[in-house]
Amino acid sequence: MGHYESIDDLLRQRDFGTTGWHLIDQRRIDAFADISGDHQWIHVDPDRARKEGPFGGTVAHGALTLSLCTAFLGELVQVRNVTHVVNVGFDRVRFRAPVPVDSRLRGAARLVDARRMPGGARVRVLITAEIEGATKPACLAEQILAFYG
Repeated sequence: MGHYESIDDLLRQRDFGTTGWHLIDQRRIDAFADISGDHQWIHVDPDRARKEGPFGGTVAHGALTLSLCTAFLGELVQVRNVTHVVNVGFDRVRFRAPVPVDSRLRGAARLVDARRMPGGARVRVLITAEIEGATKPACLAEQILAFYG
């Protein structure tokens, strides 16, 4: 994890690194289905997904993968001497590959741009959710955050 003493230190960084691996098992997929209300069979019915689905089994929700991008960034970036951070949202989200059950994902992040604002800075970070052993990433998303000092 990157620890930065201030917003200025954060803004000098371009590459925030890569997280550890996170298992995407059926339990996690089912829990996300319960929280999101999305119980589509491709996610929660292993037998049907194996027999009828295009991926040979269940796959994670795209929204689950996207939500992990926030967790990945939290794992990679901690800024001391800020009062709070606001998640402003996501831009340019792309789902490039399905995430099969029992895959492992990790996140890589880099600063795309930043601008100062009164009391802090607004940053745009590109987060790439990588699937272990795959050539295509699961997701590319630009997250916008406001850091207040």
